[in-house]
Amino acid sequence: MNMTNQQTTSVRDGRRLTEFTYNRAQRRFLEAQMKKVSRSFALVVSYLEKPLREYLSAAYLVCRVVDNIEDCTEPYSWQRSRFEDFESLLAEPSRAASLVEAWGDYAWPGLTEDEKRLMGPKDGTMLWQIYASMPALARQVIGRWARDMAQGMSRIEDPDQPPRLAHRDGVQILASLPDYNVYCYYVAGTVGHLATELAVDFYGISGPSVAQLQLTSQACARGLQKTNIVKDFREDLARGVSYLPDEWLRQADYRPLELAGAPLSWKRQVVDDVLAELREATQYVLALPYEAAGYRIASLLCLFPAYQTLLRAAERGNSLFTADHNMKISRFTMMNCIRDARNLVRDNEAVLAYSRAAEEAIDSLLI
Repeated sequence: MNMTNQQTTSVRDGRRLTEFTYNRAQRRFLEAQMKKVSRSFALVVSYLEKPLREYLSAAYLVCRVVDNIEDCTEPYSWQRSRFEDFESLLAEPSRAASLVEAWGDYAWPGLTEDEKRLMGPKDGTMLWQIYASMPALARQVIGRWARDMAQGMSRIEDPDQPPRLAHRDGVQILASLPDYNVYCYYVAGTVGHLATELAVDFYGISGPSVAQLQLTSQACARGLQKTNIVKDFREDLARGVSYLPDEWLRQADYRPLELAGAPLSWKRQVVDDVLAELREATQYVLALPYEAAGYRIASLLCLFPAYQTLLRAAERGNSLFTADHNMKISRFTMMNCIRDARNLVRDNEAVLAYSRAAEEAIDSLLI
């Protein structure tokens, strides 16, 4: 390899996840892919110090492979085989060249062109080469949690294992509140654990903070996932999917599935469930030492927009779960979130005050 075309970032203080060597093409690949699959998360990781930025970018893309398998509209048996392929790649990334070559022959219905390319020979091979080049510890952390995610997703249509599904008028629904929480654990809670383990080692976090981060990381990630589930309700419904549980929808006589709205008390129940998770997410941020500056900003750039999204939902309460369901925050609001994250990154009291004020504002609108 041409050493003049390599970059190495390192922090030489004895920690294990302080060095990651990658070439210019790989760096550009990570940056470009992050912008393609999630502009919001690309913004978040841009505030991380190197090489934690590269670790989490690559980890996010590895997890996107799991999402793409789940989102593909091929039969369950076909998906299950691809999940098995994925687990073999985690264990032996050297198999990527031949395996993703075979994946390139599949149509991958239901995926965008960018998503299909990530599953194919060119982009897929590059991703797994980056994964293989990581230190063993990083691969172990990413591999353990990505495997847990894949195994959970591979069981989603197994009637004997959670998360269980129900079907109503052609819409696939999670059966119960426990199934809702299990699903959110697999698709997001696993990522919360993954990111926390990498951050703890990278920054050398120790003491009581580690236990608090481990305790709240799952709820933190679930809260962000649930925010997106409520925000994207109308779009998911157009695909024949509702991630809100059947036991909740039954209480509203399934009117949300017809985009016919719901009683205010029902909407409040949905929002309150998310707010409970975001309170845990706030505690997660408070447990991060100020020295973990990049990761704190990144965490706030997840937390603050989630609160603002729920605030917009409360402000538009009459249109929730109707054809006018729209909780997307404006660019101006997002810029304010960035400003607030920068200003409050080293002020735990201000972060706690922000979260309490947002929740009070949401409560006052949903009475």
